[in-house]
Amino acid sequence: MTDQDLHAHLIGRQGSRADLNTPVLVIDAPALKRNIAEMARFAASKGLQVRPHAKTHKSADIAKLQIAAGAVGLCCAKLGEAEALAEGGVLKGLHITSPVVSPPAIARLAALNLKVEEMMCVVDHPDNAAALGEACEAAGKPLNVVIDIDPGIRRTGVASAEAAVALLAAIRAQPGLTYKGVQFYCGAQQHLEDVAARKAAMEDRAAYLRTVIAALTQAGGAPEIVTGSGTGTHRIDADFGLFTELQVGSYVFMDAQYLACGEIGPYETSLYIDARVVSANAAPAMVTVDAGFKAFSTDADKPVIASGVPEGSKYFFMGDEHGAVVLPPGAEAPALAARVTLTAPHCDPTVNLYDTYHVVDGETLTALWPVSGRGRSR
Repeated sequence: MTDQDLHAHLIGRQGSRADLNTPVLVIDAPALKRNIAEMARFAASKGLQVRPHAKTHKSADIAKLQIAAGAVGLCCAKLGEAEALAEGGVLKGLHITSPVVSPPAIARLAALNLKVEEMMCVVDHPDNAAALGEACEAAGKPLNVVIDIDPGIRRTGVASAEAAVALLAAIRAQPGLTYKGVQFYCGAQQHLEDVAARKAAMEDRAAYLRTVIAALTQAGGAPEIVTGSGTGTHRIDADFGLFTELQVGSYVFMDAQYLACGEIGPYETSLYIDARVVSANAAPAMVTVDAGFKAFSTDADKPVIASGVPEGSKYFFMGDEHGAVVLPPGAEAPALAARVTLTAPHCDPTVNLYDTYHVVDGETLTALWPVSGRGRSR
């Protein structure tokens, strides 16, 4: 049965969160909306645009809330995510932050560009610029592109100012492309927990970015758009006078990784996983819940328990379908079928495990939102 089959009849019924089948992905709607409003307020106060990263939520519904709050568009890690948002009615300002290089994918991108206003994509190689330009010229609509600059992690992007200038020339040789600027996303710096270390790291990277922008400007390619930053560094990056827009993503949910970082801003946890106690026989100080490896990402620390058991209780994975909740000495165990609510260790891959967001206001289910881009990684 689908989530709609299981839970649509609960929408609007007071206290209906208690009747959800678990494990289930839950959004605290008021907290989510406060997070979106706070980021919009902050960016406006700095004269910056927000282009939130949809790789976090993969949701056309959340994207529309962000656009309504003033976002200029949405970032997508993959072409499939952009297609999913467009199918969900997000038809302006989609930006693909990873190179699109295969002939089938380039054909899809050229087709999507015809449907989406102000579509944009990164490019980091002259051969890719040529392929994109030829496809978009043939389709009849130029594609906006930004030069992806490697911030030092050697994943994607041009590796030097000289390479950026050479790529600028390659882009300008293509009538099917429109040069808009640069992308500079420092992923390795986002999760540095020490604020001083994070700031020092970004000051170093900003100095490098200035050299690339200077070289492009001297070549006649002063960037109109400088897109980048992220949830972990946006308050630092906003003061450099370099970025024009912020590619923030996880601020909407605030997973455990970002909560561990200081001075990010007044953002709240809004994403939870509800589980239930399914066995209480193993030991007096332990119960088993119905959420294991299939319910959470496993690339970070263990999930943190938000509510439902005594303070000081700890969660441990017990396999694909189960987790152990170990109680502090002398604590009373929760009853069989009691709800235990946990937070996501890393929100992006956790979200990708679910089909549907169960949107709640307090204890009432208010909506079911599809995870529009789930699995759309091609």
